[in-house]
Amino acid sequence: MVKSMLGNLTNFQATERVTEVYSGLRRMAPATRGDIRNYVKVYLGVDIPERRICEGHNSPMEYLWHSYFTDPSTWFDDAHHRSLRAGFAEKRAGNGDAIVWANRGGGKTELAAIATLLDCIFKPRCQVRILSGSGEQAGRMYEYLTSFLRNGFEEFLAGPIRKSKCRFANGSAVEVLTQSQRSVRGQHIQKLRCDEVELFDEEVFAAAKFTTQSTGGLLAAMEMISTMHRPYGLMQKIVSSAEELCTPVFKWCLWEVIEKCTERNCSQCPLWVDCEGKAKRSEGYLKIDDCITAMRRASRAGWEAEMLCKRPSRENVVFDEFEPGEHIRGVDYDPNLPLYRTIDFGFVNPFVCLWVQEKDGVVLVIDEYVRSRATIDVHAEEIKSRTPAGEGSVAATFCDPAGLSRNDVTGTSVVRELRTLGIATRFRRSGILEGIELIRRSLKAGDGKKRLLISPRCQRLIEAMECYRYPEGSRAGELPLKDGLYDHPIDALRYFFVNYKHSGKTTSRRY
Repeated sequence: MVKSMLGNLTNFQATERVTEVYSGLRRMAPATRGDIRNYVKVYLGVDIPERRICEGHNSPMEYLWHSYFTDPSTWFDDAHHRSLRAGFAEKRAGNGDAIVWANRGGGKTELAAIATLLDCIFKPRCQVRILSGSGEQAGRMYEYLTSFLRNGFEEFLAGPIRKSKCRFANGSAVEVLTQSQRSVRGQHIQKLRCDEVELFDEEVFAAAKFTTQSTGGLLAAMEMISTMHRPYGLMQKIVSSAEELCTPVFKWCLWEVIEKCTERNCSQCPLWVDCEGKAKRSEGYLKIDDCITAMRRASRAGWEAEMLCKRPSRENVVFDEFEPGEHIRGVDYDPNLPLYRTIDFGFVNPFVCLWVQEKDGVVLVIDEYVRSRATIDVHAEEIKSRTPAGEGSVAATFCDPAGLSRNDVTGTSVVRELRTLGIATRFRRSGILEGIELIRRSLKAGDGKKRLLISPRCQRLIEAMECYRYPEGSRAGELPLKDGLYDHPIDALRYFFVNYKHSGKTTSRRY
């Protein structure tokens, strides 16, 4: 078609006409996912992988499409876009927030820069800010953006490109923020892209949550982008709360972005143990030889966390023996077995109650109750209402010995208040390390057997089992970190273990 259009033109005229068409298409907003991928490939020279390889993962293109299409200003009034809008509205919670969990070298920073470019040139008056865990990382995203702008997009700019900001003729703007509360506070923008969230100061991240506001056809969006280095880090918390907040998580790993394998002998390839033929279906850009080199340099834990996105490195966690696939089971209340409750007290930090049974030497945690900032009478009512078969079915309720201490305000103790409300408690004084060792033994005993199963209902306990950790730079034998979050479910669990096997020495106080 293009050849027939240019058939009667001179070479010079044809070249001018092609340049005119090429320039015109650059200014045309993409309307479909395919349009975006082609636009980025032609004008930015980036071929974005489109194929999902691993179960439960996404392609990088899915993130870019979500980021672009989140705003009503990009919607067309046709059947195709009306259908897309309906599906999109079902999956979001009134905003364009997104989480990107991807591997090292997975292109997430470059993709975020591409999303920023598309926002600024096709969404008038769109205000975008870049906030990263380090100044170097923020500079990297901005460097990607400015390199794109200098490659034929200068016409969209309203002035020169500055060191940390640039403005567009349509009123859009991009600026790099520093990792500080002062920099973040006072910002009122539509798009905030947080790169390498894992490295953020948590107070800065908390302040950043209030920066985005929707205006006109632009939906407020906070994009949180990172690998997940630590099981107890900020990214872990963000991903854990994603479902509750209806925030989509776009996750990809090495296999979504590695180059297609065409000639290698799988049986002799060092990647085979993880690959199992996945690279034969890939369409990415990471060189296979570079991936092999990275794997040989890294520890197994580091490789799985940084490149396979299986789980964060567990080098500093307390219960490295905990395996979700083996220790999480659908266990329910059995009326033929004794039922126990175990409690750790808290007010600002969470109050925790676990319901536990034991069968053939295996401890079964069947339910949990976790709540902050509630009084003892509220906790007692909830505990009794959630106890299967009522109070008469409870063989014993174990608790923290600290509950015996008299409160300066009420003049009584938590243990006494619970007894008044119909819940008698028992306890045995013990050291933290004693209880931790008993939990470890149940996770994997010396004979290799596993004697602890946790119901999927116990999400806070499961998260604590994965994230309970030692202080940074700790020496062997030091106590785990009292962070006020993960230590409370673990404390409740260890009270069960130290009391259950020593029922003869357990203390029960009467008043």
